Amino acid sequence: MSEPAESVDLIKLPVSQLTLGMFVSAIDKSDKGQLAITNAGQIKHKDAIVRLAKNGIKFVWVDTERSAEHCGFKKKISNNIPTSKKSQLTREKQQEQAQVILTEAKDLIRKVLAETFEGKAIEVKPFETLADSMIESVFLDEDALKCMSALRSKDAYLLEHSVNVAFLLVTFGKYLKLDREMLREMAVGGILHDIGKIKVDNKVLHKPGKLTPEEFEHMKLHQVYALDIMNETTGLSQISKDICLMHHEKLDGRGYPRGLKGDEIPRHGRMSCIVDIFDALTATRCYKEAMSPAAAFKILLSLTPFHLDRELVYEFIRCIGVYPVGSLVELSDGRIGIVWASKDRDALHPIVKCFYSLKAKRYTEVTMVDLLKSELHIERGVSPSSLDIDPTPFY
Repeated sequence: MSEPAESVDLIKLPVSQLTLGMFVSAIDKSDKGQLAITNAGQIKHKDAIVRLAKNGIKFVWVDTERSAEHCGFKKKISNNIPTSKKSQLTREKQQEQAQVILTEAKDLIRKVLAETFEGKAIEVKPFETLADSMIESVFLDEDALKCMSALRSKDAYLLEHSVNVAFLLVTFGKYLKLDREMLREMAVGGILHDIGKIKVDNKVLHKPGKLTPEEFEHMKLHQVYALDIMNETTGLSQISKDICLMHHEKLDGRGYPRGLKGDEIPRHGRMSCIVDIFDALTATRCYKEAMSPAAAFKILLSLTPFHLDRELVYEFIRCIGVYPVGSLVELSDGRIGIVWASKDRDALHPIVKCFYSLKAKRYTEVTMVDLLKSELHIERGVSPSSLDIDPTPFY
């Protein structure tokens, strides 16, 4: 079995070579194409090694970064990232880092929403710093940030939606090979894209049902409010303003606030329309459950070519993948799992972290299933709301 994609610090060792202090990250079940990770931890007693051998385990994956120094492992060096970041992070550490970025982002947005409500001007610099951290995280480990972004709460929709739109714009822009300055400006625009909603009546903003025509017209005013806020913000690039002010425009000219049409909407503006709709569809709201990414993709395609740019929608689907990292899937054996890693793989064969059996209706041993090494396949994508379980602890 090839090395798991989640960390280049993992090495495969026979159980006979294990010593005290080594950190066992996964148990290799090569005959089943699986990695069991329920027994992860540092070996502190020889009895643990004896138990592995008695249970018929021949190989394990050892995390060299988390093993004791006396084990003699040397850190691996990657040539793909700057020297200052050569020490590779494990998936757990990468997700912790991603969680810090997302928490900082939500805290900053919460603070700015409060200040904007009080009539204070927005300072752009903190958002640029946050955008830089987000871009760096995407370039280091896109999958870790995707997994963290998949954890959502309907009560914090406005905050999480703004962060996810920024993250998706960076991911999409990186896929399209846009330069870093462009990515930064798009990220800032994504974070601020719904800033005008701070002035929308809360009864309309959080209504748990379909809006009346009058309420919808009031909701649309958030773009008018956003225009006023953008005009009072110094140092904000035109691209950031475009992301904020164009994500409700339509190619046929029937969007708002300005009714732009066709080429009047630049590519980054069209990207913001796609990303905004996709994230809204895949989020749980007070009035609807979350859709699976696959179902959301179908809706995006149905909105072309009159609303959305068809070519860009196809590019977005290729970028995110049919089964995005962090999404839930059902395997052909009836198990539910989280798409855990997809880098350098085709869309249909990611690594899936399985934790629940639909057939048995119970939680199972947590295992990593490498679909390139297994006879199993993905049966379908599922939305969290369609299951009677909480997948949050397994991210």
